[in-house]
Amino acid sequence: MGKSLAAKNEIIADLKQTLSESQLVIAIDYTGLTVGEITDLRRRLRPKGSSCQVAKNTLMRIAVEGNETWQPMQELLTGTSAFVFVQEDIGGAIKAYQEFQKASKKTQLRGGVMEGRVLKEADVKALADLPSKEQLMAQIAGAINGVATKLAVGINQVPTSIARGLKAYAEKDGDAAEAPAEAEAEAPAEAESASA
Repeated sequence: MGKSLAAKNEIIADLKQTLSESQLVIAIDYTGLTVGEITDLRRRLRPKGSSCQVAKNTLMRIAVEGNETWQPMQELLTGTSAFVFVQEDIGGAIKAYQEFQKASKKTQLRGGVMEGRVLKEADVKALADLPSKEQLMAQIAGAINGVATKLAVGINQVPTSIARGLKAYAEKDGDAAEAPAEAEAEAPAEAESASA
């Protein structure tokens, strides 16, 4: 016996709510998975800020209808579908799914939708290779710290460079002052020798 209209509307409302909180949705063919295996997948995804939900394609089709961000999902709605809703760590969620897929060898990744675009399987796998937000922040902080260190060293070098320049100038100026003094001292000696 099928679900009542009220139950279907509740599922659609739940799907819409979950979609509104997601950055990425991945469609997978879950044929052959047991309830225990789906539970295992959900358990792996939860720490990554993601969830997995099995839904009929017709209900998902209704949920994404008229929503520009998620409408492209309709291309992926064939066969038996489960959906991975990624809210936080995109790379971590995809890696968790890939580890599950390697262990179960039963699911097939169809693709995903992100920012209104359909992503093929290769695109989704490429997202897994991107660094996480925390890693990116650490890299940026490291780069900023490196720039600040170089700036501080450069600023410290300025007075030292100025001091060296002044010293060199003073020494050069001192040599230039000594040369006329020596010339003046030699001139009276030459005059005396000429008069004698």
